[in-house]
Amino acid sequence: MDVIVSGANPNTVAAMKSTTTIPIVMANSADPVSAGLVASLARPGGNVTGFAQDPGDEIFGKRLELLKEALPNLSRVGVLGNPDFAPNRNRLTSMKEAARPLGLTLVPVDARGLDAVEGAFATMVKERAQAVVVLGDAVLFDYRGQIVMAALRNQLPAISGAKQFAEAGLLLHYGVDFRDQFRRTAFFVDKILKGTKPGDLPVEQPTKFELVVNLKTAKALGVVVPPSLLVRADEVIE
Repeated sequence: MDVIVSGANPNTVAAMKSTTTIPIVMANSADPVSAGLVASLARPGGNVTGFAQDPGDEIFGKRLELLKEALPNLSRVGVLGNPDFAPNRNRLTSMKEAARPLGLTLVPVDARGLDAVEGAFATMVKERAQAVVVLGDAVLFDYRGQIVMAALRNQLPAISGAKQFAEAGLLLHYGVDFRDQFRRTAFFVDKILKGTKPGDLPVEQPTKFELVVNLKTAKALGVVVPPSLLVRADEVIE
């Protein structure tokens, strides 16, 4: 093949183990520099380029702001993440910095797989968390249905960075439009097929974001979503 288009980090890692010469275009990479996928965003080097998933630290603060807007009395927020997914360490650091000016206390809880989800929510309830931020990775993404059921069962409003979580029943989503990024990989493929080396094509950070509000979930949780949030939503699930 002439080019490989990969999805999340595990896909890219698998492709990199298979070839060091065939160009690889990442459609959705989390923190690709610290993950060792590229040397830098500006000069990736090697045979890999494409899109980063996170635009920078500000998006983690934005998710906390949206939760605070939906829940004005919010003070304690659970953070559900897989500790084996390396980018989550930097994400949690960014969230802690963003939480302070908002007057929020974070309650980080680990979940490496499905068998840890129920215990993680029990811990958040015990620690008096009033809402949850889900840090996505390929493992927890696969168990989004179970995570949604646990959030509803424990009456915890939640936000995530993958739209599919909100479609499954989380209250809010704010993050990258992954479908748009997959479409835009064609730009990189076109450049590479015309002779540009992937290592010379800067990794792009996302510029298009979506806000999704699930009103069905809001009703189930007894949350009154303010009109200021609804009017900014790209999609409202009813």
